[in-house]
Amino acid sequence: MKKKLLSILLCTAMVATLAVGCGGSDKDSKSEDSTAASGEDKGSGDKLKVGIAMKTQDGPYFVTLAKSVQEKCAEIGLVDKASDVVVLNADMDVAKQSENFETFISQNYDLIFCDCIDPDNVIADEKAAYDAGIPVINIDSGVNDGSYCVTTVYSDNEQNGRLCGQSFAESMGDEEIYGIMLSGEKGNVAGNQRRQGLICGILEKRLGITEDEAWKLTKEADEQLLNKGSYTNEDAKFTIAGQGWGNWTVNDILNDANDLVVKTKDKLNTMFGENDQMLFGGMQAADDAGLTGIHYVAAADGAKEAYDYINGTTPCKSGEYYCTGENSPVQVAITATDIAKKILVDGSDPDSYEEVTMTEAVCITKDNVDERYDYGF
Repeated sequence: MKKKLLSILLCTAMVATLAVGCGGSDKDSKSEDSTAASGEDKGSGDKLKVGIAMKTQDGPYFVTLAKSVQEKCAEIGLVDKASDVVVLNADMDVAKQSENFETFISQNYDLIFCDCIDPDNVIADEKAAYDAGIPVINIDSGVNDGSYCVTTVYSDNEQNGRLCGQSFAESMGDEEIYGIMLSGEKGNVAGNQRRQGLICGILEKRLGITEDEAWKLTKEADEQLLNKGSYTNEDAKFTIAGQGWGNWTVNDILNDANDLVVKTKDKLNTMFGENDQMLFGGMQAADDAGLTGIHYVAAADGAKEAYDYINGTTPCKSGEYYCTGENSPVQVAITATDIAKKILVDGSDPDSYEEVTMTEAVCITKDNVDERYDYGF
């Protein structure tokens, strides 16, 4: 076996991006699948056969991810044109994803990118590809046994959150941070990492302590927030006065956001979110309540809708959309296709890569939003 097994905890974090990373649904943007069933060689001459086994094309994140992998494969010369990279969409059906793997394997593809639906079910699919000598690179979501894949590429949830927390704390100077936290799902590992990253960055910056010291305090803070519903650090002048749960969507967070706004509106100046979509819901609640001076701080996503708030293209009447962490399908595609090129063209050993390859953590503010805009979705 080429490497040790991935821990279930880590893989759960990666799989969580199905809900976390994609933001909202965009059925109008659903693209038609390319067809591999005919057995045609999609490349020309000695060009390579590359496929993408996608979990879904329902939502802008996933549409952008597949399209970006296609485009980057063409840019670096793995195929002649983007459409030569075949996308097979499983529509969230694990049986269909297994069939898609069988198609790629039977047609002797040179490499498969996979955004899996289920971290256990896909293991057999990846083993079949591995036994056939076909490298598999996971994108966005990982598996519970990494023995049969090259690596898994996804964003750094903790450090994205930490950088956003640090930047926001610095921007607030000595002003008290009195906020609420809009969270996705209880127990969701990616959500935990993002939320804790925000808390860590704020404590680290405000207390002038090391990152390790801040992470230790963060674990205690998060336990208090989850168990008691609020958290305060007087030395840091930092309070999270309440926590709502919204399943990563605008609509599902509205009830909790409205309740929290009513309870905290006399002192509320900040809304934290584990993704952009829930902050959009929080913004709606603040707008409906007639609040102003609210700072919106997302640990992740990088939806272009958020970028438009950050750069002022879209006004935010209740305050400012200060930042978001870059969870970019474009950057995932760039990183994953670069690894593919090293294997297929440069002769790199597929077994030599780490189990997880993270994209660079980036906090997007008005200072860098324009230069990072095209990495959004």
